[in-house]
Amino acid sequence: MASSETQSRFGQSVKGLLSDKVTSCSGDVIALTRQVLKGSRSQELLSQAARNMVIQEDAILHSEDSLRKMSIITTHLQYQQEAIQKNVEHSKNLQDQLRHLMK
Repeated sequence: MASSETQSRFGQSVKGLLSDKVTSCSGDVIALTRQVLKGSRSQELLSQAARNMVIQEDAILHSEDSLRKMSIITTHLQYQQEAIQKNVEHSKNLQDQLRHLMK
């Protein structure tokens, strides 16, 4: 009887250890799953950041092109302003000449 009682206790002890081990492994699986999901989320964030960077790069290139065009327009406007100023000066000279002739 002592032998069957010892075997019973041993069986319960093994079952208890096995149960503890299963619980521990379950916790490890849950932690691993969380880590995999976290890594997956990190990959999603990195992909989104890369897409955003490409969009920003396109916007920067477009802005650079627009600034280049505006610079060209500014240069042309300056040339036109200089031409207008010369014409104004020339017209003042003509007005002076006309006044002199009318006297």
